[in-house]
Amino acid sequence: MYQRIDGHNWRHIYLVGDLHGCLAQLAEQLRLVRFDPWQDLVISVGDLIDRGPDSLGCLALIDKPWFRAVQGNHEVMALNSLRNTSHNTEDGFLWEMNGGRWFSELNEEAKKQAESLFRRCKTLPLIIELIVQDKRIIIAHADYPLAQWKWQADVDPGQVVWSRARLQRNIKGKGELIRGADAFYFGHTPLKKPKHFFNQHYIDTGVVFGNTLTLVALQ
Repeated sequence: MYQRIDGHNWRHIYLVGDLHGCLAQLAEQLRLVRFDPWQDLVISVGDLIDRGPDSLGCLALIDKPWFRAVQGNHEVMALNSLRNTSHNTEDGFLWEMNGGRWFSELNEEAKKQAESLFRRCKTLPLIIELIVQDKRIIIAHADYPLAQWKWQADVDPGQVVWSRARLQRNIKGKGELIRGADAFYFGHTPLKKPKHFFNQHYIDTGVVFGNTLTLVALQ
């Protein structure tokens, strides 16, 4: 569930919002910041796949040495669906309804590639702890559902990838600081622009719906 990254190993570190198959937009953002794959790192808040034009291309990023990601709810839906030999299941229908049809439309060679990547996807963490410039930054798809950060704490994986409860409390003015870390970054909920509450940052700006992809320089 957890992965720790030491920022000293890279020159620049960028955090990217939900990609949803929008590989060209990521490439453009990286070009603008003069990203160097030999020195720099990109971390994704999850939801690499579904709805956009190049889910397979975005999924293939997990094999790049300059890329890290947490699992999003779309990866979880895909993995749940692919666990079954028949896709005519509740999990299969849920994934297809939420943009997963691209997988069934692949040719056989591409489908084998996707299946291999999904096997790799199973090993992605749900939560990343990033240490940069003596700051502790926590990255998860939807939420860190405790009041205080603790490495390897027992948390509900479903809340980590699905919950919008904290964001809703924040929007209503009823949020609060999450103790134990300097910043928390989440995706999951498409917003017109990033929102910031206390030490919590929500950076899914709905690139797949025609908005600008958010890329945050953390180092």
